[in-house]
Amino acid sequence: MLSFGKTDLLRMQRTNYFIGAGGLVLGLVLHCAVLGAWSVNLILLQSAWVLIFVLMGIGLGADRLSLKWTGTAAAALAFLGLTGFILLSGGANSPYFHILIALPFLQAVYSPDSRLPAVVGGVSSLLAILLFNAWGGVPLPKQILTVTSFCIFLGLALYGTRMYRHILHSHVAAHQERLRALERLAESERLRGEAERARAEVERLVLVGQLAAGVAHEVNNPLAYVKANLSYLQRETRGGGGTLGREELQEMLDETQQGVLRIQQIVEDLRGFSRAGTSPEERGGLPEALSEATRLAAMRLHGGEVVLELPSGLPMVRLGQRHMVQVLLNLLINAGDAVESARPVRRPRIQVRVRREEGGVRVQVEDNGPGIPEAVLPHLFEPFFTTKPPGKGTGLGLALCREYVARVGGTLQAENHPGGARFVLLLPEAPGLPVPVRMPRDEPWLTR
Repeated sequence: MLSFGKTDLLRMQRTNYFIGAGGLVLGLVLHCAVLGAWSVNLILLQSAWVLIFVLMGIGLGADRLSLKWTGTAAAALAFLGLTGFILLSGGANSPYFHILIALPFLQAVYSPDSRLPAVVGGVSSLLAILLFNAWGGVPLPKQILTVTSFCIFLGLALYGTRMYRHILHSHVAAHQERLRALERLAESERLRGEAERARAEVERLVLVGQLAAGVAHEVNNPLAYVKANLSYLQRETRGGGGTLGREELQEMLDETQQGVLRIQQIVEDLRGFSRAGTSPEERGGLPEALSEATRLAAMRLHGGEVVLELPSGLPMVRLGQRHMVQVLLNLLINAGDAVESARPVRRPRIQVRVRREEGGVRVQVEDNGPGIPEAVLPHLFEPFFTTKPPGKGTGLGLALCREYVARVGGTLQAENHPGGARFVLLLPEAPGLPVPVRMPRDEPWLTR
């Protein structure tokens, strides 16, 4: 703003000097035309005055002259030129004598950013008025009136420059304050973004921590028969006379390999989910997200069942894959926790229904738990609100899920149904090809 204001001021001052030069030429032409006499001295004086004004305007336009000292030099030049013009056109009786009184005002108009030109022009004009009056024998009362009126004009001129500077500085200060406010806002947004990313990362790690309790169970099952098969094979090879046929041996090796692959899949799922994303995602596919979320949730659903109703030809949705997995995993884990708290104890059964709707996809996650108390429903998505015992939840999971979904124009709601609780997720469709259904086969926790 400050540099922009200075540029505007330079442009205005340059224009003023060109206009002043044109006014001097016009004044000289009118003077000679009206009086019918062309004075060589007047022409030379005005020509020099006009030339200096034009050169000053050019110098300001090229940013080669100081704005402040150019205005002061112009004030002195105006005083000398006007004094010479008055002397050559009649002295105290010159028709241009009154311009001496208006000179400080003209200087204030031409250089409003500084009071120095107005002061220089005012003091010089006051001395010139006193000298012209004394030289012309003007009566003392008239001199007093002339000096008084001149001092009033000078005061108004100085006040005008002061008001202009005050307004200019107020504009500059206001703009600088706006810039500082924008910087503070940008910094606040940056900190908010960092806090949000940290909060999301904490919640993701909390989910991993909640899953950790089930990792041992999920790993021990395949690990048990891997160890048993390897021990049996080791005994067979040591004995030297193996009793296993080729087909039985191949079957045992295949079973062992499946167990190792299952353990590897569990480790990869946990490592991939806990790792923060490196780039923002704008779209994702529900089948893959449901597959990963179901595998991760299985570590908590011991003996539970996840039933999927997943049609083919689903479109891509406007929620990134990582966030989509986090949302679905939250819903599955919450459903499992709700069933665990039910009395009498029952086997978890979570039903996930997916269907395409106009403009998007609808996902329903239903459990066979006790349902959500009516007093809890209005607060379910509030940050840090949780009905879980200490150490089992942060109260951020559902709040973050709704926030992720709302950012892409979707909705997440909770309600009760006759057999338990239901979460309804609506995700808007993203432009692109349909996503083929690719779900893992022969998983013990999953039916389709």
